[in-house]
Amino acid sequence: MSHIAEMMYIDGEWVRGSREETIKVVNPATEQIFATVPRGSREDAKSALDSAADAQRGWERLAPLERASYLKTMAELIRENSESLAEVLTSEQGKPLFEARQEVEGSAAHFEYYAEFARRIEGDILPSDNPRQTVMILRLPIGVVAAITPWNFPSAMVARKLAPALITGNTVVIKPSSNTPLSAIEIVKIAQRAGIPKGVVNLVTGDGSEAGDELCGNKKTGLVTMTGSTEAGRKIMQRASAQIGKLILELGGKAPLIVWRDADLEWALKCALWARYWNCGQTCISAERMYLDKEVKEKFMSKFVEMSKRLRIGNPASPGTDLGPMVSARERETSEKFIDLARGAGSTLVLGGVRPPSMPKGWYLEPTIIDGVDQSSPLVQKEIFGPVVPVLEVESFDRAVEMANDSDYGLASYVFTRDNRNVMKAMHEIKFGETYINQVGPEQLQGAHTGFRMSGLGAEGSRHGLGLYTQLKTCYVDWSDKPSLSYLFPYS
Repeated sequence: MSHIAEMMYIDGEWVRGSREETIKVVNPATEQIFATVPRGSREDAKSALDSAADAQRGWERLAPLERASYLKTMAELIRENSESLAEVLTSEQGKPLFEARQEVEGSAAHFEYYAEFARRIEGDILPSDNPRQTVMILRLPIGVVAAITPWNFPSAMVARKLAPALITGNTVVIKPSSNTPLSAIEIVKIAQRAGIPKGVVNLVTGDGSEAGDELCGNKKTGLVTMTGSTEAGRKIMQRASAQIGKLILELGGKAPLIVWRDADLEWALKCALWARYWNCGQTCISAERMYLDKEVKEKFMSKFVEMSKRLRIGNPASPGTDLGPMVSARERETSEKFIDLARGAGSTLVLGGVRPPSMPKGWYLEPTIIDGVDQSSPLVQKEIFGPVVPVLEVESFDRAVEMANDSDYGLASYVFTRDNRNVMKAMHEIKFGETYINQVGPEQLQGAHTGFRMSGLGAEGSRHGLGLYTQLKTCYVDWSDKPSLSYLFPYS
């Protein structure tokens, strides 16, 4: 596949940017360069912000229903072009084509969902402490939103940030991951085809250390919404602090998966397989550690290993592939370091831990299951972000909950039990932003996707996420014939 994307999108025009440097886009399955994009500079980021700032007032003045019409058109165009969008996504990211199709459909659904909020951006009307006066709280746009998107879901994450920003009257500058910029470019092309006015949506490709840094620290940026690593989120917080910038950060995860003795084991096995290996384990809500009741551990492990062995590793563009490559050589090496650590600590490598001999090209890694891991091990405490899972045995449900909470992260968690007491305990005592009980993700649009501790700030999805793209303004209105306030008496 040959795909050349040499342009950035600023002020309604596709431009080359201020310099000649480019970023190479590599197919993870073949290790072949198949596209280039500009390495945007600070000047390019500033130009995009200027464009967004100039366009924002006009966009805000449109009726929400008019803004919604653009979002609905984008959803329609994404669905009309879904197969080509999925092919681009698979080529740059490496996930199997069936997963890419699901992600593209999810992208369309985001625009559709947030278009429905055109009549639901709500404020408050409250009684005043004073007669013949009214207190009104309005929700206004923040202004210019910088959307920094990750490589693991390069289409859906653009949609998840762009749609709520637009419906609430903000304008946007998108900076996609340098690993996977093409899906974002395709979404912006669709925004252009949908007729969204110039300057409302802009896109800059480039490094986080330069273009991204400018977007986060520029005074014209009202909100930075970012999905990525906890370390990257920390840097963005530091950069945005100079302007007291508003932030939405979805960061790292270390999801525990608890299987209790009374669970439907066959169902739990299928769910665990998906939760660990979906997108080759490169998902913030992936099941990164398993806590198995000692009464079912042996049976569960035996079947989980067998099911993991049956996963078909191969070219993600080929039908029947279950597990594609990791996104880059660097990400695979990170997972391999965890595997080496397990070997050195004396843990048992039950399955995998190697590159599949059948795939000499591409950044593939076999499904890897590690037993005999201690709770304090980096395999349990640090985010792996690959098809590697440590397994621990637990003797009580209370202890499972305690170990699940023993983490710097707090994004997603999974529990499989049919005991209602355990269900309620999980809901109230597992301190994670999401708990999936007898099911797995991904998160749904109407749910608030949020993290505790080092997993981020704010929320995405639902009306709660939508509200973060607005700022509150309170108006105190006196409508009496002869306004007065008793406490002003000394100055009357």
